[in-house]
Amino acid sequence: MKALVYTGKESLEIQDCPKPEPRDGEVLIRVDSVGICGSDMHAYLGHDERRPAPLILGHEAAGVVVGGASDGRRVTVNPLVTCGTCRACQAGQDNLCPDRQIISMPPREGAFAQWLIMPEGNLVSVPDDISFERAALAEPIACGWHAVRLGRKALGLADMTAAGAKLRSDEPKQRALVMGGGAIGLGAALSCQAQGIADVTLVEPNDLRRSFLQETCGQKAVTPDAVSAEGGYDLVIDGVGYAATRAQASALVRPGGVIMHIGLGSAEGGLDIRRMTLQEIT
Repeated sequence: MKALVYTGKESLEIQDCPKPEPRDGEVLIRVDSVGICGSDMHAYLGHDERRPAPLILGHEAAGVVVGGASDGRRVTVNPLVTCGTCRACQAGQDNLCPDRQIISMPPREGAFAQWLIMPEGNLVSVPDDISFERAALAEPIACGWHAVRLGRKALGLADMTAAGAKLRSDEPKQRALVMGGGAIGLGAALSCQAQGIADVTLVEPNDLRRSFLQETCGQKAVTPDAVSAEGGYDLVIDGVGYAATRAQASALVRPGGVIMHIGLGSAEGGLDIRRMTLQEIT
């Protein structure tokens, strides 16, 4: 098959690669559309040691199953592959599976290729009226959607993603701040609005991107120095993930508010709780 292979810092090549062969429980997918994640760019720039060259990147994929019982099924994929049997998986916390893998990281190749193999349980059906281009955005939009859902829960608000959920007329008005106007930040802002938080401010330092957010996406997008901390924000979502944005999130959230960290810019300034003692945590 043809694949776009990351061959080294700032280097990509179209190469002939072996067509993957499905193992037990896996299906073969003919890839139609793939999104370019910020993590793909980090790898391309040589900033991600978890993605060593040579490697096929890409994990935001949609396409058609070929062969087997699901032949012809239009799907997008959950790129996180887990064991399904450990304590975390059995508790519905498969993101904490100690044996988790993600496509586009060794040992699993990614979706910048003609073909991809995935476990059957990682497939999500795509309706006929949804294009593959839109379906490929399911994974990144899920990051913001999940963050908003958990943020609302931590604030003691109703779960607006539940079947038949309706916004209560007596629910206190919430203010949300989203840091970063890329795909993850915009998805989080749209998710806030879809889940009943109307007052949403997006922080974006890039002039061109900020104009696009305002004029095309209908967002209230501002420069970092234009953010008002008066009263603080009920929910702050950091879609960037640098030490500076983590610090700013803490400065701008109201007392008792909630911060959701979903950006993966850098580990600097963060906490690795696995390496902390109980005394340090408490």
